[in-house]
Amino acid sequence: MELILASQSPRRRQLLEEQGYKTDVHPAQISESISAALPLDEALERLALDKARAVRPGFPDRTIIAADTVVVYDGEILGKPADDREACDFLMRLSGETHQVKTGVCILTPGMEITFTDTTDVRFRVLEDQEILAYTRSGKSADKAGAYGIQDSGFVESIHGSWSNVVGLPMEKVNEILHSLPKKGCTTTV
Repeated sequence: MELILASQSPRRRQLLEEQGYKTDVHPAQISESISAALPLDEALERLALDKARAVRPGFPDRTIIAADTVVVYDGEILGKPADDREACDFLMRLSGETHQVKTGVCILTPGMEITFTDTTDVRFRVLEDQEILAYTRSGKSADKAGAYGIQDSGFVESIHGSWSNVVGLPMEKVNEILHSLPKKGCTTTV
């Protein structure tokens, strides 16, 4: 299956390609602000849907995947850090604690709009100040929600839920949906 990924995340692309999907990247050019007027899961799904719809005109006959991931700790959203100082602050707050990673996903086909949110509970081990500084100075925290990547930080003690969701796309659920879609030649309306 050939997909359009409405995201510039190399990690999302890698997750899809590891599962055998040919993926063309066409990031949506829209604001990525999350509406505070909606419950968080609904706001994440709305943002993913808006991203997919923004890309749709260029690819009306293709399946488009869009997603947005946030880290939630103590009721606060920790997005991508603005700078190294904020990244250090995020990691110090998460040290030795449990937080949630939420990803809103939209799978948009010519006949359907499917949205969902996946949540994974993540527990960090206690982090040393020097390793936080080294990680943030390496640049690895710059473009990641919560200022870390599960695949490259070594900070995670345990998870409850999808590992790939923490990377940025819950592949178990995405695969399930993509495999259930009608094959070409079939028509489905929602």
